[in-house]
Amino acid sequence: MALPMVPFSSVIFHSFNCTSLPVPFTSHFVRRLPCHCSLSSHPFSHSLRYVHQQLLLPWGRQPPRTRICASITDVSVDVAVEEKRLPKGETWSVHKFGGTCVGNSSRIKNVADIIINDNSERKFVVVSAMSKVTDMMYDLIHKAQSRTESYVSALDAVLEKHSSTAHDLLAGEDLSTFLSQLHQDISNLKAMLQAIYIAGHATESFTDFVVGHGELWSAQILSLVIKKRGIDCKWMDAREVLVVNPTRSNQVDPDYWESERKLEEWYSLNPSDVIIATGFIASTRQNIPTTLKRDGSDFSAAIMGALFKARQITIWTDVDGVYSADPRKVGDAVILKTLSYQEAWEMSYFGANVLHPRTITPVIQYGIPIIIRNIFNLSSPGTMICHPSIIGDEDRLIFKNYVKGFATIDNLALVNVEGTGMAGVPGTASAIFAAVKDVGANVIMISQASSEHSVCFAVPEKEVKAVAEVLQSLFHGALDAGRLSQVAIVPNCSILAAVGQKMASTPGVCATLFDALAKANINVRAVAQGCSEYNITVVVKREDSIKALRAVHSRFYLSKTTIAMGIIGPGLIGSTLLDQLRDQAAILKAELNIELRVMGIMGSKLMLLDDDTGINLGKWRELREEKGEVANLEKFVQNVHGNHFIPNTVLVDCTADSFIASNYADWLRKGIHVITPNKKANSGPLNEYLRLRVLQRQSYTHYFYEATVGAGLPIISTLRGLLETGDRILQIEGIFSGTLSYIFNNFKDGRLFSEVVAEARDAGYTEPDPREDLSGTDVARKVIILARESGLKLELSDIPVENLVPESLRLSASAEEFMQQLPKFNQELTEKLKDAESAEEVLRYVGVVDVRNSKGVVELRRYKKDHPFAQVTGSDNMIAFTTRRYKNQPLIVRGPGAGAQVTAGGIFNDILRLASYLGAPS
Repeated sequence: MALPMVPFSSVIFHSFNCTSLPVPFTSHFVRRLPCHCSLSSHPFSHSLRYVHQQLLLPWGRQPPRTRICASITDVSVDVAVEEKRLPKGETWSVHKFGGTCVGNSSRIKNVADIIINDNSERKFVVVSAMSKVTDMMYDLIHKAQSRTESYVSALDAVLEKHSSTAHDLLAGEDLSTFLSQLHQDISNLKAMLQAIYIAGHATESFTDFVVGHGELWSAQILSLVIKKRGIDCKWMDAREVLVVNPTRSNQVDPDYWESERKLEEWYSLNPSDVIIATGFIASTRQNIPTTLKRDGSDFSAAIMGALFKARQITIWTDVDGVYSADPRKVGDAVILKTLSYQEAWEMSYFGANVLHPRTITPVIQYGIPIIIRNIFNLSSPGTMICHPSIIGDEDRLIFKNYVKGFATIDNLALVNVEGTGMAGVPGTASAIFAAVKDVGANVIMISQASSEHSVCFAVPEKEVKAVAEVLQSLFHGALDAGRLSQVAIVPNCSILAAVGQKMASTPGVCATLFDALAKANINVRAVAQGCSEYNITVVVKREDSIKALRAVHSRFYLSKTTIAMGIIGPGLIGSTLLDQLRDQAAILKAELNIELRVMGIMGSKLMLLDDDTGINLGKWRELREEKGEVANLEKFVQNVHGNHFIPNTVLVDCTADSFIASNYADWLRKGIHVITPNKKANSGPLNEYLRLRVLQRQSYTHYFYEATVGAGLPIISTLRGLLETGDRILQIEGIFSGTLSYIFNNFKDGRLFSEVVAEARDAGYTEPDPREDLSGTDVARKVIILARESGLKLELSDIPVENLVPESLRLSASAEEFMQQLPKFNQELTEKLKDAESAEEVLRYVGVVDVRNSKGVVELRRYKKDHPFAQVTGSDNMIAFTTRRYKNQPLIVRGPGAGAQVTAGGIFNDILRLASYLGAPS
């Protein structure tokens, strides 16, 4: 709408009584209005008169008789009222209800029930505006000063919201009285907004006055609902009582002495045992309306609680209490029964959704507990914030309770000022932070080495450019002269804070924190800890923020050690493993606090992915058929590892594929743990094996492969245990193939070799093509793995292998053709069997690692019938360790060395070992 340029006399400012105008408003209004018209002739004269009457005169010189005010009870009456003294102390309980709690008529009824059912002798209730109303009021200001006429319809929406609520809750005179005042307030606000529309600008005083109406209306409605239930109740416009001193933008300090005086004066005229007061709004010492800024209603309740010296303050919200971490980021966060004031303050500062840090300050002096409760779950006791001295024994018994909670702040940047010229030079830090203050940047964290060589601090990322520019300018000379080496910016950072009052007296908290981060492969960029030790603050990459939070929370809270898993190769062994995981999941959660989430299953053609709670292992086969997609290893790994809600990732390779094994190094480098029965990586080129072992140590990742040698038998772990305790390996000799164990255990008493092989194939002991077993290659791979674990640097080609497949059959077209031709070659093995039996010996196909002579061999050997290898039955494996300690009588490990169940069990055991290393109880 075009503004009319009509004559407008400067005498308007005399009629406005400019001595009572807020200074910011005066300067802006003078600049923006035409100066050659009269007040009465201007088309917005009603708006301007209302600005004069409503905002200015009530806070300066008053007209002799009446004034307009957004209140239904503020009427001056010359009647003598008997003054009543304000009682203070534990008879009062304070309640604060946020906007969600009074969001609609049914919720307002619920609030009234809670107040009435509270058995406290006296109750003081602070209410916020109805849900979203404060945002709507700010939007009105924005639209008006942007000269957008839609502020009119937006104001109508505000009217409709409160009018419909009043019709739902009130009736008769109460309804008509409230609606009359509501319409008057809306009319006056429209005039105010028209004035802002003319000026194209709203001062802070105007803004505070407009947005405070939401609390005025919700307090009046609630008080009338309680009165309707037969309870004597008064409502309080907190601007008449609560006095604050603005200190800087977005912050005010309560004037407790003046507020207490005004409270006693107000109560003497309005005595009641139930008082409903507006939150968020207050007045300055000059009687100018203002607000306590965002989250101000909590602050209002704390200030009033301190003025009344109340028994307790209950903050009603929509969560069950204060969580140990943000439950949106940490699914297993727990409700804290108690927090000390200091712990609550620290968590609030670092972004936890507890209270505004300033809310806690007023109550500390009087030791008034603050209780955070859920209005939608009255059965939950909530969280009590109080002095440590009254924290109950139940909390004291929680294991590792020295860390109460964790919080994060994202979107930060680190600024590092570094140089040898800083050491021992007074005033450097002062100059740095004075410059930062001058550009209005907020320093979140400071870290300085004792050598004074550098100062590092974190600021919001949106402010770092200005900080960098001012520091570059300030230290231009020092940088050119070399006294400072750099002013460096590290973007994309987050802060993780661990908070707990008992951390001050508990050794090892830092060690536990950093160990958890290291095991989750999180790099720490900066650290800060005050001497009070109430918090430890670390800076990490922003992309690692949630992952770091999950890792440390799991470590300190004995919450479920959650591991994201990807299963590659759902064949016989892989599918058996998935079934074992399914059957054991509930027990692992209940008894060991371990949660294994299978986020992906990939076969050679299809893969099934999940990016939330994990695949339902009871239906994975059906889900793969319904939702499976074309297998893509890169996408599979990204899906499993890219979930930052889960701190640890493991890929389980159940294949025998060389290509899959070639990716292990890259996975370990990315912080992904690897578990496998696949022998290809450890028996491949020696340099690749050595690289894997180095990467494993450097990256704090784990690479477990117990099942590569003995399926479910503890062969690798036994060997490592001997070496790590200082024993010296002399020789490892064993029956490593369950298939060949079965064949030679049954190749006796005149039976033919081809007959026994066919029997083993029919029973499922061999591969579909038995040549894979008879060639001895699988045994050779196990031998080379044990040789390398023992310290020998051998290649697979260095191991001589006795191949049991006749040379002429090694290139047969098919397994069936091989089986048909095999009987023609029985004679050679039959003769070897007869020779052994005549010498009271048996035949066994074995692998040998001769550590003393740095060699290995795979061959068919003869053993006396009293030898341990002669006692093996079925498909059992047997491995004998001859060492310096076990020289005369080798250490023997015996058991099933093949089969899906035992191999899957060996893999499962490696998974649980990983969980134990990552912090699960063992």
